[in-house]
Amino acid sequence: MIRPIVHHQFDPATWTLTYVVQDPNSRACAIIDSVLDFDAASGRTKTTSADQLIQFIQEHDLEVQWILETHVHADHISAAPYLLEQLGGTLAIGNHIVDVQGIFGDLFNVEASFSRDGSQFGHLLNDGDSIQIGTMILNAMHTPGHTPACMSYQVGDAVFVGDTLFQPDFGTARCDFPGGSAETLWNSVQKILSLPDETRVFTGHDYLPGGRELEFKSTVAEQRQHNIHLQGTQAQFIEMREARDATLSMPTLILQSVQTNMRAGAMPPAEENGVSYLKIPINAV
Repeated sequence: MIRPIVHHQFDPATWTLTYVVQDPNSRACAIIDSVLDFDAASGRTKTTSADQLIQFIQEHDLEVQWILETHVHADHISAAPYLLEQLGGTLAIGNHIVDVQGIFGDLFNVEASFSRDGSQFGHLLNDGDSIQIGTMILNAMHTPGHTPACMSYQVGDAVFVGDTLFQPDFGTARCDFPGGSAETLWNSVQKILSLPDETRVFTGHDYLPGGRELEFKSTVAEQRQHNIHLQGTQAQFIEMREARDATLSMPTLILQSVQTNMRAGAMPPAEENGVSYLKIPINAV
């Protein structure tokens, strides 16, 4: 089985892991879950994290074929438009992006011209679809529960699970966002755990529980044996997950992130004064 070369970049401001997944037999690579730096207090964006990614890719003479999103992130803004401009490639996400656009298009009362068909993305992936990265085949696995559009990406001996699973000592994703479901997440996790035991599992976040060092990689066997949320029955998981989610605060950047990421990382159209604005719905979430 092919073993992709995986480079990680950690953003401590949002606890996010971005990955560069390289074909060991060519220069081809894909970027998964990029970050645009955003200061909520000032409303200003920076490309520092994205530029570090670009520098790595250029220094290693890599060719970006795909820029992939595991889902519509609720904790950071995607740098996909900037990376596409600088590096090329095709931007892809799961086809259930249309469900997310429907839900949040209504919440943010978006402009009439906003398309809710996923056309802002270059390619929509269905469950079971495959794409080529050099000599590697990447398989798309629909793993909803955290959000309706969550995808995991399996390539060779690696799977990139976004927010579906975290490191075994932290558990699983919350399921209380619109369209989320603890029962659905349980079923999605079982799909991931059905992969070969030695499959490397790369998570989309690490929250450094207990102050430990950064960890972002495990195996399917380690997840099955040690994940603190997966040691009981499905009913026990659902009960635990729903009770835990009821105690959690909303992510700091959820309102800013969702309304940009459902647009493939683009800001809303500028208004008459040339400025783009993000909406904050009052008493609606």
